[in-house]
Amino acid sequence: MSKITQFKRTGIEWISEIPIHWELWPIKHQFEIGRGRVISQNELKEDGRYPVYSSQTFEDGVLGFINSYDFDEELLTWTTDGVNAGSVFHRSGKFNTTNVCGTLKSITEFNIRYQYYALMFIAPKCKRPDTNGAKIMNNEMAIIKIPIPPIHEQITIANYLDLKCAQINNFITKKQAFIDFLKEQRQSIINDAVTKGINKKTTTKELSLGTLPKNWSSKRLKFIADVRFSNVDKHTHKEETPVRLCNYVDVYKNDYITNDMELMNASATDNEISRFKVFKGDIIITKDSETSNDIAVSALVTQDLENVVCGYHLALIRADETQILSEFLFRKFQSKEVNAHFEVEATGVTRVGLSMGDITGVTMSYPNSLQEQKEIVEFIKTETVSIDTAIAKTTKEIDLIKEYKEALISEAVTGKINLNN
Repeated sequence: MSKITQFKRTGIEWISEIPIHWELWPIKHQFEIGRGRVISQNELKEDGRYPVYSSQTFEDGVLGFINSYDFDEELLTWTTDGVNAGSVFHRSGKFNTTNVCGTLKSITEFNIRYQYYALMFIAPKCKRPDTNGAKIMNNEMAIIKIPIPPIHEQITIANYLDLKCAQINNFITKKQAFIDFLKEQRQSIINDAVTKGINKKTTTKELSLGTLPKNWSSKRLKFIADVRFSNVDKHTHKEETPVRLCNYVDVYKNDYITNDMELMNASATDNEISRFKVFKGDIIITKDSETSNDIAVSALVTQDLENVVCGYHLALIRADETQILSEFLFRKFQSKEVNAHFEVEATGVTRVGLSMGDITGVTMSYPNSLQEQKEIVEFIKTETVSIDTAIAKTTKEIDLIKEYKEALISEAVTGKINLNN
């Protein structure tokens, strides 16, 4: 590759400039754009041979396996909507994708590995906010432009990024495994505390037989909390009042909802504001997702919020604090017993979801004494503080290396790195 000395402006914010001999090509001129199909959880087989890729990003996006395949070729796929919208993958072999995955089949002689890296960098910047996270649909993908150098430069850049990204991904994988280990430890502490109590006089065997700790009650959620399904989306109408919207991503990625979060601007009717305005002590949970693993992820509102309304795809839960403290109920939602209940109850085809009955019908055990509940909450905070600190530190390390990876890819696919031999 000859040394690059001259650049030209692109007029695109996140690309800025590219070498003067490079071009900008829209995706629709490089790929045949398609979509996966509806594949329900019920179709997945324990002994299935071919992967089904979904909107998730963990485990390489594998939802499960079936015994047939829709694709037997090299493609790029991207997540069309949800928390991971805009995530791009390079797929090959025999596989399937769900309907929330777009597909890109090359119709040029360009190097698909180079196209993958270029689109991996650019696509997330083109997604639009939505109440379920974000969206980047087929028509929106079609008009995205990526830099295209001569083919020999594409291959050189792809080879360079293959090597560098493999090293970075290995680092991230190890760090993420450590975080998963820490989270398991934290959940074990929470689960024991909110099912056995601090003194742990009740054994696991007794709990399995339905024996509650002394002076504890067990009630379905509908008798101890008010549950509301929000229908507020991001659409703005002149006759409605501007609000800040707590949406799916805010809950999915955070344990606590606070005033310093950057929430989506939206609007709502007076009736919607009255029903779904968020207050300190409220618990917000995700009520639908593509996978049952992401169901009933919870967040606790820890501050009085300014003009914030709960968004679509979420359930707003307000504890009756004469019976159960909000913080104790929040910890119950983090426990294994409650998570297991919701994973079983979640149903659906294109997305799995929880009905009002699924949520209000979950059984919650708790101490009759509010003081004992408070002591359990404080115990959990004390026992998990070092774990939370370690998780935060490791997460920051991952975020920093991801920023480095993005910068590396950006420099490479915009011609800023000199890869002369």
